[in-house]
Amino acid sequence: MTAEDQPDVIAAVDLGSNSFHMVVARRVDGQLTIVDRIREMVRLGAGLDAHGRISPEAAELALACLGRFRERLAALEAGQVRAVGTNTLRRARRRNAFLLRAQAALGHPIEVISGVEEARLVYLGAARSLPSHPGPRLVVDIGGGSTELIIGRGDEAERLESLYMGCVSSSEAFFPGGVVTEAGFRDARLFARRELQPVRRPFREAGWQQAVGTSGTIRATGRQLRMLGVTEGEITPEGLALLRDRLLATGDMASHDLPSLSAQRAPVYPGGLAVLSEVFDALEIDRMIPADGALREGLLWDLVGRLTDEDARDRSVRSFQLRFHVELAQAERVEATALALLGELAPGWSLEDEECAELLSWAARLHEVGLDIAHAQHQLHAAYLLRNADLAGFSFDQQRRLAVLVGGHRRKIRDELLEVVQEPWSKRIRYLLAILRLAVLLHRSRSTALPPPMKIETGKRKLRLRFPEGWLDAHPLTRADLEQEAHYLAALDLKLGFS
Repeated sequence: MTAEDQPDVIAAVDLGSNSFHMVVARRVDGQLTIVDRIREMVRLGAGLDAHGRISPEAAELALACLGRFRERLAALEAGQVRAVGTNTLRRARRRNAFLLRAQAALGHPIEVISGVEEARLVYLGAARSLPSHPGPRLVVDIGGGSTELIIGRGDEAERLESLYMGCVSSSEAFFPGGVVTEAGFRDARLFARRELQPVRRPFREAGWQQAVGTSGTIRATGRQLRMLGVTEGEITPEGLALLRDRLLATGDMASHDLPSLSAQRAPVYPGGLAVLSEVFDALEIDRMIPADGALREGLLWDLVGRLTDEDARDRSVRSFQLRFHVELAQAERVEATALALLGELAPGWSLEDEECAELLSWAARLHEVGLDIAHAQHQLHAAYLLRNADLAGFSFDQQRRLAVLVGGHRRKIRDELLEVVQEPWSKRIRYLLAILRLAVLLHRSRSTALPPPMKIETGKRKLRLRFPEGWLDAHPLTRADLEQEAHYLAALDLKLGFS
């Protein structure tokens, strides 16, 4: 079976700190029907040493899991699959070396997303899995290495936080070997309390009408309370205290007596329970409903948006333009010319990938955001903003590439600007940067007039523009700019000629 046989099938892969998940769904009449789920407890977070290095053993387990996922995804094309890494890969040193191996094992690109982007996707997945609710919702997701807190309405997240505490990290630090003690719970909750302190007041002041929990820790907690007859599945402070007391009475997760707590979940459950208990106290939650939807489902719905022209990244770009008062007409002119040049140059420079066009389009639309700060070196102000902003829908690497294009769109091209881009993008980014710079140059007058028709000749590391006869003589400023640009583009190992 090929991708042509299942054009409405999409898949999401979540490389979590505790588990790797894959979910496959079919789009039917605007809804998603889940057709397959696979979850494997990899505990990548536990394989991260004190120096942020992924151990060879953890890496091999992860790669083997991704190889099994690959078999299920073999019939799907790149646009039908979205795979992301979360907290462990955010923290990992030299993660690019691991990601190259991981992508080869999976057969699809893997994005490392920020904690705030993870929170946005968690909220989207939870909101789409629950009945509609008229008021604000609080969504809590306890992962292996991070905990996400989100308040939103409908499908839109309004306040998002990602905290460095999770079920794996907490269990390893405070319940080593699965031994459960009063001191362990006290220290685990104290650590969580300190993480929650900066967000405690703003979240309580924002308020919500319904508290929802996602992730394995929260679903397992709701299931225990239902099977013990304490609640009908919802989580309460009294229920959390009861589970804590039962774990303390046992003293060791190897011999716990909680019903239906899996052998895989048990070693990381005490840390998750401690984090959840402190979240309840800090935010004064009296009742929480476990939800099935989380990051994977959010990824699916976000992918649906990309496939139906409702891309969250486009909304982020538009919001950034408005926030920093970009002259939209000029941005549109530069974008149109950049994409026209790309259409001519893509075959010779191997830029046919759809992501090249997307990246160039976003860069053209955002290349002047730095002007709202200062004209001098405004390209560097813009690059800083784009590297460090929370841009919904973008991965770390996408933001980095976008910052490189915008930061290099004028004046001298700094070597350090390009060094942050890894293969396979290092060559592409140089060509895209040359295209963006030429588009900006051709619209320096900010006139509504279109650039003249040009004949474009290209080689592996060269580009020649042929203007209509006499045009350059009539536009001496453009000629001077092109002469200067030829010197600048030499830094990209690209020879520019024109006549």
